[in-house]
Amino acid sequence: MIDGILLGLATAFSPTNLAMVFLGCAAGTIIGMLPGLGPISAIALMIPITYGFDPSSAMILMAGVYYGAIFGGSTSSILINAPGVAGTVATSFDGYPMARDGHAGKALAIAAYCSFS
Repeated sequence: MIDGILLGLATAFSPTNLAMVFLGCAAGTIIGMLPGLGPISAIALMIPITYGFDPSSAMILMAGVYYGAIFGGSTSSILINAPGVAGTVATSFDGYPMARDGHAGKALAIAAYCSFS
């Protein structure tokens, strides 16, 4: 049992897979910021890119894209009051008024903490 856990940790924390998760979060955030494109659309857009990847690297990239797209949707809700998916409508209720009052950084920091924790 411990061998499987150690193998999983070694796979997840390899330099290639760590780069994949960071690139996935960045790409997902950019795609998620576009109103109307959510996490499902972001993953669908990334499928052709991951065609030749190792399966574990592709899954790690997709997880990063998913979480990045969730954060990207909250970014557009906070800054321009345009929620991309239904899950970010509640973010626009409090986030957009905070952004208008000059507290956009605080609202984005709260959204980032809630998205990635």
